[in-house]
Amino acid sequence: MWRWVTVNSRSDTIAVFGAGVMGRSITALALGRGVDVVLVDVSDDILQKARTEIAQQMRHGQFMGAFPDGQAAGTLTTTLSGTDAADAGVVIEAITEDASLKARIMAEISGMLPAGIPVITNTSGIPVAELAKSVRRPEDLAGAHFMNPAYLIEMVEVIRGPQTGDETMAAVRSALERLGKKTVVVRDAPGFVTSRLLHPMINEAVRIVAEGVASVESVDRLMHGCLGHPTGPLRTADLIGLDNLADALRLLAERTGNSTFEPCELLLEKVRRGDLGRKTGRGFYDYGKVLS
Repeated sequence: MWRWVTVNSRSDTIAVFGAGVMGRSITALALGRGVDVVLVDVSDDILQKARTEIAQQMRHGQFMGAFPDGQAAGTLTTTLSGTDAADAGVVIEAITEDASLKARIMAEISGMLPAGIPVITNTSGIPVAELAKSVRRPEDLAGAHFMNPAYLIEMVEVIRGPQTGDETMAAVRSALERLGKKTVVVRDAPGFVTSRLLHPMINEAVRIVAEGVASVESVDRLMHGCLGHPTGPLRTADLIGLDNLADALRLLAERTGNSTFEPCELLLEKVRRGDLGRKTGRGFYDYGKVLS
């Protein structure tokens, strides 16, 4: 559980809850755009590793031209205390894709914020309406599906829940534009648009490999060369995290009632072995080094 304490005002700050893969990437994006960030997690060890990786991501973003020339970086504050984020202008929840855990944390975040502060849940497919049941003011809640790495991919899928207010939508889009993002707003539904299309495609690519139809490399080369997929579905899976992908597929299957979305056995086998993609150094490809 987060520890709540009183701190000074940070009205122009973005607060990010969760220092995992997406929390780090979103934080690097904001800092590179000159926005101060309070990054909250429950583990000192995770926060220490996050600082190292965020610095690496910011260097990569600068090298790739993702940040404005001459832009001074924002200030990063890492903390175990949730109330260090209480005066932020925007709060982004970016914890693991677990509906019950997200609901619990969203309730805690909502309870500490004044009315009118937009709360964004970063989710690849959990309906906003489902999470809205846990917050005090559903009108302040919206969804955003950042793609990884958030500091390089220019577009964000924004999800308007059934109770999301007009002022919240305007504030969320303004905040994302401040981060240099283009936005497309979609209605609330399991998997929204991008996950509903991308995750089953990756699952099918894994099945093709499992059946021996083609190698991992051949699947990705064909999808890139013939269909224009920038990295191929299996490299994308490694970037998402195979555990995150399996969870998202289960969620899609449960929420839609479509059993074909269930993660295939080869994907589950890799998750059981701990081969989760780039973050563990091995997934469908071998990266040689664990990205902690």
